[in-house]
Amino acid sequence: MNEFNFEHPWVLLLLILFIVCARLCKERSRAIFFPHVNVLMKKKIQTFSWMEIVKWLGIVSAVIALASPVFTKSFTHTEKEGRDIVLILDSSDSMRQRGFDANDLWRNKFDVVKEVVGDFIDKRTNDRIGMVTFADIAFIASPLTFEKKFLADITHMQKIGVAGKRTAINDAIVQAYNLLSKSKAKSKIAILLTDGVDNMSKISFEELIRLIKNRDIKLYTIGIGDARDYNGAYLKALADAGHGMAYGARSASALEEIYQEIDKLEATKIDDKKIMQYTYLYIYPLFLAMISLLFFIYLKNTRGI
Repeated sequence: MNEFNFEHPWVLLLLILFIVCARLCKERSRAIFFPHVNVLMKKKIQTFSWMEIVKWLGIVSAVIALASPVFTKSFTHTEKEGRDIVLILDSSDSMRQRGFDANDLWRNKFDVVKEVVGDFIDKRTNDRIGMVTFADIAFIASPLTFEKKFLADITHMQKIGVAGKRTAINDAIVQAYNLLSKSKAKSKIAILLTDGVDNMSKISFEELIRLIKNRDIKLYTIGIGDARDYNGAYLKALADAGHGMAYGARSASALEEIYQEIDKLEATKIDDKKIMQYTYLYIYPLFLAMISLLFFIYLKNTRGI
């Protein structure tokens, strides 16, 4: 935003003083040497006078310079602190279960998850996001990236059973933490989604808890489906160790609300700083006032006034 103003606008009131003085203050003349000077002065005042113009130009310019005209330019500098997020998705055989979405009972859990996760990715405009998919084994489906179109395509391409039929939750978390260990972001987050119980991992629960506690990564866990489908206490223990939160979603709408809540909890930090740039312009009217004063003195001397 650009704006023009005066640093000391009250100084402009001096112009009123000069105008009043010009009206009321009598000019001392040389009447003592030339008795009819008053008549000549009246005639001179009625005619066009360069001296008057130069004099008032100098006065007005000097007063404006004293008022310190300034051109102000303000703009906002925005710093955004993004996060690195790894989504951990269960693609085991149990994700084929239907009836999870009340609006479409024929859709299986995994199709609902891909849709909700896709919406979550679209909202995280300032974050890098990666993806780990797991079943019998855990693998990195996508490295950390800002490319949302690429992530959307990767999410759409995920298939049930591509990594087996069983569930390796612990190994999947280790893969996600390894991915985030190379991150230099100030905030690192892992979001686990599963509808089963770990029955295939090579790393033990105790080893995993020690790993989670020693890392600066926040872990959210989401169990979907009936509470009997997954081990809620197990997921809560993981979330507590990772300084995050544990959730349970019995329906597609509940799952969507959970991702919306995580989105709000982990909102991108935006730091807006207003910067003001000042350009002082007093030098221009001051220069004009000095030139006008010199020209006024020159005219006065050449005319012998």
